[in-house]
Amino acid sequence: MAGRRTESSFTKQKRIRIFGALLAALGILFALAITPGASAQNDKKKKKNEPPPKVDNNSTNPIVPLTDEQQIDYMLSEYLGAWQLGDTERLHKYYSEDVSVVSGAWAAPVIGWTNFLALYQQQRSHMQQVRMDRMNTYIKVNGTTAWTCHQWEFAAVMDGTPTAARGQTTFVLVKKDNRWLIAHDHTSVVQTSKETQPTGAPVGAPPPATGQENKPPA
Repeated sequence: MAGRRTESSFTKQKRIRIFGALLAALGILFALAITPGASAQNDKKKKKNEPPPKVDNNSTNPIVPLTDEQQIDYMLSEYLGAWQLGDTERLHKYYSEDVSVVSGAWAAPVIGWTNFLALYQQQRSHMQQVRMDRMNTYIKVNGTTAWTCHQWEFAAVMDGTPTAARGQTTFVLVKKDNRWLIAHDHTSVVQTSKETQPTGAPVGAPPPATGQENKPPA
């Protein structure tokens, strides 16, 4: 009887140890199961509170600033587009307020943007299907002053009549507030024979009273 009780007590203790070990193992597994989720939540909260990482644009896609020559060439293209469309608001962006404009006609220089605008609008109202091509552009920069010259070819319908002209334009530009502005605009129309001479050629400056030998801009 004593041997049986002893064996029974031993078996009972063994079962208790096994049961305890199982509980410990289950506890470890449970801890491993919930720890990653809690860690992820803590990381998520931490990342949420942290400021976003700074992106160094210079290390990936650096923005290369344009040279003065490139800025002027781009400005001339934008100016020419505005002139062809008759967009005076955009056109104003490229002219100095005290600009002086000399046309290819026998006419006095026009001084000031306001005076130029009135005469430009008067002439532009007679034009349709306007096209102006710029070529052989030369740009020279000297500090905050620059000058450009280029050839142009113009075509349009003026009061229902197709017309065309060719010529050259010189601009004197000044740099103000990091922007290049036209301070002086001088255009010459190329003389042609009577058989091919265009009538009513457009001007960047206002047309003369006779309507002959007008000039286009850049």
